[in-house]
Amino acid sequence: MLHTSDIDAETSTARCPPWLAGLLAAEQRIARRFVARGRAHLFAYEFVRFGAKKAWACLFGASILMLLLATWCWYPRNAAVSRYDFLLVCAIALQAALVWTKAETLRDTSVIAIFHVAGTLLELVKTAQGVWSYPGDAIFRIGDVPLFSGFMYACVGSFMVRTWRLFDFRFERHPPFWLLAALSVAIYLNFMLHKWFIDLRPALYVAAACVLAPCTIHYKVWQVHRRMPMLVAALLTALFIWIAENVGTLSRTWVYAHQVNGWTTVSLRVYLGWFLLMIVSYSLVVWLQREIRAPDRKPSLA
Repeated sequence: MLHTSDIDAETSTARCPPWLAGLLAAEQRIARRFVARGRAHLFAYEFVRFGAKKAWACLFGASILMLLLATWCWYPRNAAVSRYDFLLVCAIALQAALVWTKAETLRDTSVIAIFHVAGTLLELVKTAQGVWSYPGDAIFRIGDVPLFSGFMYACVGSFMVRTWRLFDFRFERHPPFWLLAALSVAIYLNFMLHKWFIDLRPALYVAAACVLAPCTIHYKVWQVHRRMPMLVAALLTALFIWIAENVGTLSRTWVYAHQVNGWTTVSLRVYLGWFLLMIVSYSLVVWLQREIRAPDRKPSLA
């Protein structure tokens, strides 16, 4: 049975509309004929399919980034509604559309809302410290933080929840949840308080690497599970978020202190910071899933 929230229709519980079910069934028939030609064709097909799945997982985040660029280029400066308030309305409408079309569940959205709250609290602290700022006005804001900003963290939550489902994650040597939770609390508190106390980030980098390094993720692109070290997956995900940070600052949605007089790339220190924040995000997703599935007994392909 085919489903909306998974291109493979393997792990969701929401049914596809008939038109999409028909397209996916046709795609499956074409794929089987294509890969029957040999291993090179199988690799090419899985490469394209991996990209398609990742794009589908990034739907919310990519849509938000396109809104940032579009409003930067074309939103009227003298509009009655500020750019940030317009972005807030668009983000809420987009999230509602994902739930209405069953691309995300209400349970997914509840955890994404936690990302929103945790991110907004972090924003309040960091803008007060002058680490970054929002160079525009907004009616819907708390202090100097537009309420829209929390959706940037919700993008990360949406991506991780959807990726877990789309790729049917299984794990070897997954760290216990209590360890992830303890590390996440330490990371979050350090980001909030390090200006007043000692900065523990060097120790947290080492701790995060030690916690993640033993674990292997088994992810399903098409018919079999492939393998990737969890540490590599976390570093790659943080890299993509760092790229998104550069898009956000290029569009002047927010600016770091060193970008006030002109845009330059976001520092690699921010990339390492997102690597740590990925642990916090991942812990929330693990809490949502409530089940860490082991790989099938049949060995997966490397």
